[in-house]
Amino acid sequence: MEETVEAAEEVEKEEEAEGKEEAVEKEEVPEEEIEEAAEEEEITEVKEEEEVEKGKKELEEEEIVEERFYTIPLRKAWIYPRKKRAPKAMRIVKSFVRKHMKLRTEVEGEEEAEKLVISDEVNEKIWGRGIEKPPRKIRVRAVKDKEGVITVHLAEGD
Repeated sequence: MEETVEAAEEVEKEEEAEGKEEAVEKEEVPEEEIEEAAEEEEITEVKEEEEVEKGKKELEEEEIVEERFYTIPLRKAWIYPRKKRAPKAMRIVKSFVRKHMKLRTEVEGEEEAEKLVISDEVNEKIWGRGIEKPPRKIRVRAVKDKEGVITVHLAEGD
């Protein structure tokens, strides 16, 4: 019996020694992985810095040239049949902004025409009560940037 106990102890000692060797090997692998992860983090940090710089450049490019507030009457949309009122109200908003912000349309000599962008908040305000009941009037903020793109936002407080 003593021999089996001693043999069992030797087996346990060998397993512990192997476990220590495996632990040493396991420690080496994570160090390499840590170094690789650190390199990847440095690369991602550089990319993030580049993206931030690009974002700053985009913000600089989107400087406001002109900003105006308008109350657009939509009462003419109510002349149309019930199922066509909200689409007509959207067309009224677009035509009103084109007229008052002097949006140039595409001409053969020009490379690009100026754009008109209606924000989601304006769209949701007009369509908020459905296709049949758009608002009678809407207050908007029209912003023209350097590139000539006009963006229509809902006026603050509405």
